[in-house]
Amino acid sequence: MNENEISKHIVESAIEVHRTLGGPGLLVEKLVIVEVKAITEHNPVFESQALTYLRLLDLRLALVINFGEKLVKDGIHRVVNKL
Repeated sequence: MNENEISKHIVESAIEVHRTLGGPGLLVEKLVIVEVKAITEHNPVFESQALTYLRLLDLRLALVINFGEKLVKDGIHRVVNKL
């Protein structure tokens, strides 16, 4: 699978998690490594952190997903390295 196919599965899974949890309340950064942070709102520094991880691990795509949004699709941020 390429990065776009993998990210599609991650987004679909994030939407399912959001539905299961009943809405806002969780922020998850999706990389090869999953990092969970308990925060109240999204901060752009998370994209910078994700890009740093991508560069250090020589990976190309990360998704920062904020489950605190009313609609999880509004909380999805793609971070790319060399794409």
